[in-house]
Amino acid sequence: MKNTLNYKGFIASVSFIDEDNILFGKIEGINDLIMFEGKSVTEIKQMFREAVDEYIESCKHFNKPLLKSFKGSFNVRVKPDIHQQAAMLAKMQGISLNQLVQKAIEKEIQAA
Repeated sequence: MKNTLNYKGFIASVSFIDEDNILFGKIEGINDLIMFEGKSVTEIKQMFREAVDEYIESCKHFNKPLLKSFKGSFNVRVKPDIHQQAAMLAKMQGISLNQLVQKAIEKEIQAA
């Protein structure tokens, strides 16, 4: 089951609170905390779209970037045997381990 919504290039995570019988969401990948809620799937989708549209307008008004910036590096933790196999594969392909990981990520993004 996918617990995300997508609109205008923004992604939101969505959860259900059983005690309150509501869905709530949070826009991911931005520098601000934008949350929204609804009592049905239709309503949560509408509230997400409204939250995104309002956020875009706010960013324009305050001349802020829409999305969080990323520096292009991060740590990846894998099992030691996977690390070894990946390092050997990279060596056999004549590329660095970083290049192998980047190719794998690009392949996954293109397949999505």
